[in-house]
Amino acid sequence: MGAKNREPYQQAYYPPVPTRFTRYMRTSLVWQLIRFIIINLKILKLMMKAHKVHKV
Repeated sequence: MGAKNREPYQQAYYPPVPTRFTRYMRTSLVWQLIRFIIINLKILKLMMKAHKVHKV
């Protein structure tokens, strides 16, 4: 069995800090609304395909 490194507080234990752009994208209401609409359109497209299959 390989030796395990048990040294505490190594750099690998800390998560990466998000960039300013990432923080903006996570908190921007405009971007969240755009993503919401895009995801809903994808779901609607999927449901329409499934509906056409069962309609025949």
